[in-house]
Amino acid sequence: MEHSQGTETGAGLLLAGRYRLGETIGRGGMGKVWRAHDEVLHRVVAVKELTAGRFVAEADRLVLHARTQKEARAAARITHPGVVTVHDVLEHDDRPWIVMQYVDGPSLADAAKEAGTIEPREAARIGLHVLGALRAAHAAGVLHRDVKPGNVLLARDGRVLLTDFGIAAIEGDSTITRTGELVGSIDYLAPERVRGGDPGPASDLWSLGATLYTAVEGTSPFRRTSPISTMQAVVTEEPPHPAKAGALASVIVALLRKDPANRPGADEAERMLLDAMEGRTPEAAQAYVPTQRVGREVLTSATTPLPAEDDSASTATPALTPTVVPRSPAPGPKSRGRWRTAVLAAVLAGLVAGGAVFAAMNYSGGGGKGGASGRGTDSAVTDPAVTKPPTQDALPAGWHRVEDPEGFSLAVPKGWKRQSDGDSIDYTPDNGRHRIRISVDPTPDFENPYVHVLDLEKTLKKRLQYKRIKLNQNTYRDQVRSARWEFTWYEKQEFPGPRHAIDQMYFEDDGTEYALFMASPESSWETTREQFDIVLRHWRAPGD
Repeated sequence: MEHSQGTETGAGLLLAGRYRLGETIGRGGMGKVWRAHDEVLHRVVAVKELTAGRFVAEADRLVLHARTQKEARAAARITHPGVVTVHDVLEHDDRPWIVMQYVDGPSLADAAKEAGTIEPREAARIGLHVLGALRAAHAAGVLHRDVKPGNVLLARDGRVLLTDFGIAAIEGDSTITRTGELVGSIDYLAPERVRGGDPGPASDLWSLGATLYTAVEGTSPFRRTSPISTMQAVVTEEPPHPAKAGALASVIVALLRKDPANRPGADEAERMLLDAMEGRTPEAAQAYVPTQRVGREVLTSATTPLPAEDDSASTATPALTPTVVPRSPAPGPKSRGRWRTAVLAAVLAGLVAGGAVFAAMNYSGGGGKGGASGRGTDSAVTDPAVTKPPTQDALPAGWHRVEDPEGFSLAVPKGWKRQSDGDSIDYTPDNGRHRIRISVDPTPDFENPYVHVLDLEKTLKKRLQYKRIKLNQNTYRDQVRSARWEFTWYEKQEFPGPRHAIDQMYFEDDGTEYALFMASPESSWETTREQFDIVLRHWRAPGD
């Protein structure tokens, strides 16, 4: 999609009595996107106008309109901060218009074009957020089917959002793609789709791999001089090795396997991207890398890339008729959530430090998805340990099991009493000087606990005398979406002196995020650390 300067005919138009069109901020083969003002809620929105319907036969116009309606339905089924929100769908001039969240920032395509390439660790961070959005879409029964750099939006506050579900396949919905028509940006279509097979979640992951390749290498891996040769390359050729991708290279190669059965699933891809984001070579990706590879010089000589990506020519049917779905730009920063507000207010006011700060971390409203790249932090080490639920309930002497009113159960030392602090539950013998904290978030806003912790850490590093001891992804209760975080800080007020804490966060099968946290003075840390292992061994989530 190309960008337009200034205003055009239609600027100032009021839609549905509330959306005042401003300037055009994007266009493609099927329509244009306007920056607009919602005069009821007084906010900036993006409005997608379908223009292609003016110039096609009635049957084609109906199909295009149905696709626009389908985009709105698809996006509406997905609740995830990494998916551009659809606010409204309306009819004007016998055409549908979609009102969406406005994202203040470029697309990945524009960012890569301006910078030349995207740094591998940043690309891995972006990929991790896109993967989270895709997981949410797949869980809602929606396949995106057009993942590409132009549909990945980079908000200026660090958030990454996936947009343009205009050709999405919705589970349970009859198709509106006509027989024999191939829809999507062809150099980002998975091989099985080019062959005419049914797409699945693995098809979106292949497109993510091609998107990341383009970001780090500066060129699309399969684009050739014509749509036909591009489709042939997608099906039959291996891309040149991503030489600029660093630790991300093996992840890209794994995602671009021709056979969807040979690609990593979302869970494995997530772990690989986390490793690459931290600058570590993902060892698990090596299992997906072909043992025999065509010589790079042969592949390079066979690769004649087209000019830089132009969304207006990147989608075609086998008859080579361009059918492009326009990118929607999109919004201002969202609320960072209750825990973040509490933390920042407390620190900036100078009212609390240390323990009171962590009292505000209830993990229950977590915030924006932006910017947790891990850069500038201490090196993280992958913890290979796997902690499983206990096979028996034999508690150490001096401990007993408590059944918490919130439905979970845990072992605590005798004499420790329950205290409620908002969405967090403490057990303590001394009003918080030593404490076990359980935090529960049934609707977490981060793709995984590791990214959540990275976001938390950024705040603490700025505001406290914080030192990371250890931060790594691990496996807890057979859940691979888990993270272990140990750190120290100096507390000035409530319990003055050096303090030490450790936190185990993980996602249960139902998507609930749990944080099991213990903190104490540094002087008694050795005992606290032993107690933490007991808490982990005997923890039971609701329903266990």
